[in-house]
Amino acid sequence: MKVYNSSIEKGGVDRVPQWSIEETQNFLVIRAELDPTFMETKRNKLLWEIVSARMNEIGFDRSPIQCKCKWKNLVTRYKGCETILEVEMRQWAFPFYNEMQIIFNARTERMTWRDAEGRGGGGGSAGGAASSSQKSTPAAEQFPSNDEDANERERKKKRKEKEAAITGGGRSPLVDGLKGIMEEFMNQQMEMEMQWIKAYEEREERRREREVQWRQRMEAMENERLMMLRWWREREEQRKMREEARAERRDALVAALLNKINRGENM
Repeated sequence: MKVYNSSIEKGGVDRVPQWSIEETQNFLVIRAELDPTFMETKRNKLLWEIVSARMNEIGFDRSPIQCKCKWKNLVTRYKGCETILEVEMRQWAFPFYNEMQIIFNARTERMTWRDAEGRGGGGGSAGGAASSSQKSTPAAEQFPSNDEDANERERKKKRKEKEAAITGGGRSPLVDGLKGIMEEFMNQQMEMEMQWIKAYEEREERRREREVQWRQRMEAMENERLMMLRWWREREEQRKMREEARAERRDALVAALLNKINRGENM
């Protein structure tokens, strides 16, 4: 069995690496392909291992538990956007809203096709009412994720029934409070992203400044090297000129001595 380096499975305190946009998009493509199989089985541990293996094949090291947690987080954000935000604001608040909507719409179409095939065209009034009720129900609420256990779904169902009984079908203060919490959460997410972008830009600016300073130092060192080379060449030329002058004076002195010697002999 493969051992993953995630802190979730080791129980360590290291922070799990954040999912990039490209990684999340690839994950949603794989999850969408396997979604029919997820809907047909309740024990999906093997399916999450398949998702993890396919993520590793394309270069993303993610364990089955990380993939499962990421899917739950995406489903929660998708349902929150459908609950509290206008249609035109959903994609802006949740970048993967369209991808999630495609997955849930595909679920709706599959379930509708199966219902129609099961009825065989002979559905009664009760079946028609159920079908219309299913069509009017949002995809994210009609087909909850198989990743949530039965107890969690039952608690949510009882909570919704209790809220409906208290409010009589009207607007609940709990819904208003939930909407405020979700809006605050979205604002915090946006603020964190802006802070991250600002920190990234500051790091890039400092890196560019260090690069400019390094280039300036390299240019200064090159200029200094050229000046030293020019100075050395000038010194060499001067030394050669002095040696040539000394050689000329030595030759002249030797010639004068030879001439003097020759005159002395002739006398």
